[in-house]
Amino acid sequence: MRTLTALFITAFLLVGCSSGGGGGRYSMKHDRGPAEAVDVSHVKDAVPKVEPKSRGGNKSSYQVWGKTYYVMDSSLGYKERGGASWYGKKFHGHKTSNGETYDMYAMSAAHKSLPLPTYVRVTNLANGRQVIVRVNDRGPFHAGRIIDLSYAAASKLDMLRSGTAKVEVEAIDPRSWQKSQNVIRTPNANVPVKSLSGAVGPVRSAVSRIPAPSAGGAVLPAGRYVQVGAYSSRISAEQVVDVVKALTDKKVVIRSVQRGDQVLYRVQVGPVQMEQNARSLIGQLDRSGYPGALLVDLN
Repeated sequence: MRTLTALFITAFLLVGCSSGGGGGRYSMKHDRGPAEAVDVSHVKDAVPKVEPKSRGGNKSSYQVWGKTYYVMDSSLGYKERGGASWYGKKFHGHKTSNGETYDMYAMSAAHKSLPLPTYVRVTNLANGRQVIVRVNDRGPFHAGRIIDLSYAAASKLDMLRSGTAKVEVEAIDPRSWQKSQNVIRTPNANVPVKSLSGAVGPVRSAVSRIPAPSAGGAVLPAGRYVQVGAYSSRISAEQVVDVVKALTDKKVVIRSVQRGDQVLYRVQVGPVQMEQNARSLIGQLDRSGYPGALLVDLN
């Protein structure tokens, strides 16, 4: 069903998961998932944060089965398409390559060359599902496969039954990601909340009516839009626009609104003609790390 691996140990573990036959130090010979399907829908994506490189698993090079692998100095700009597999119960509770304990119900992954840890966004190219995982292990050592996912991550990508999937893996810069999350969440009407930068603004209901003119006097077409978030920094809003443009063929715009002595920058997608399309887009944004998306009306 997936790659099984041998471990190579120097002072710290270099390889956590790979493909191979015998059980070795593991109690199980063949890997598998839990005896019964586990609902992992409540498991949140890994949250990118700035971390130092792990002491284990980051040697400049290492060997597995006579082949030498080289660890990247930095993950910045990394983006690749290839095969994904997943690993589960056999490795659950054992040490990963960087010395942590593998939890198949956490959002983690193994990669042959990315620095440990690295946060990546993984997209299942067959269904568009996305997850954010933290790479803390080495593998998979199988031709054509570029990443090994935890049971939870594979479940969210709907690839448990097939065992493998064609995916796109893109490294996340935690600093840029944190800036992009500087969003004012909007769950309840008329409740002021703070953004990460301390900006305060009134919260609107899930469907709200807002004036159509944008900054500079331009007028957007009336209709329903999906609002990704409201940001206190235009730079943060522009970073979000760059990400969201890759998720949809609809227009992505920034609308500035005055809140007291502060300007907020709303990133909106649309117009969307059908509520079903809006729900689909909101779901996709949620899986991509933007859980605050909501539907708004421009009139």
